[in-house]
Amino acid sequence: MVSSLAAVLALTAGLSLATEADSGQGNTIGALTATVLSGVVLAALVTASINIWQARRKSKEEERNRLSAAFAEAFAAYSAYNEMPFAIRRRRRDQAVEERFRLSEALREIQARLAYHEAWTAVESEEVGKAYAELLQQMRRTSGVAMHDAWLAAANRSDVAMNIPFSVVDLRSLKPYEQAYLEAVRTHLALLTPWRRS
Repeated sequence: MVSSLAAVLALTAGLSLATEADSGQGNTIGALTATVLSGVVLAALVTASINIWQARRKSKEEERNRLSAAFAEAFAAYSAYNEMPFAIRRRRRDQAVEERFRLSEALREIQARLAYHEAWTAVESEEVGKAYAELLQQMRRTSGVAMHDAWLAAANRSDVAMNIPFSVVDLRSLKPYEQAYLEAVRTHLALLTPWRRS
């Protein structure tokens, strides 16, 4: 496609210059040479410009994909933290010490991931970083309290108790902050690739 476009533009430019040369000096070898060279130069410039634009577009697409995956990982770490109140309430009663260690280690790993993503999002985008920080703040207020309460409660004794109702753990208040974060991410990614609709 690029070669065809360049050839058409070169031919057009050549014909135009040839017409001008014929009217002023006649059909000379010098005019023909100038026409050919002008067409070649124009074709090269057009081809180079298109190739550079395509390379930059590809680079932007790759950057968008990388950032999209990283922002998704940040949200996954947030979601993992929100699962902890449920995991704590579903801990095994017959292995209390082992379960405390297992769940504490899992929480420590999640906390490390959250700290990393909070710092990274702030560096990558001020708007996304602010939305993520607010999301984590509300998460700690909501899921953190639910986690505290889960440790105080006795471990579940039956399969029925594995179904934890909103009256026990309710994280629905986090939804507006989740939406704010996702909207900030969408806006940031759209600035990288304005030719895409989403």
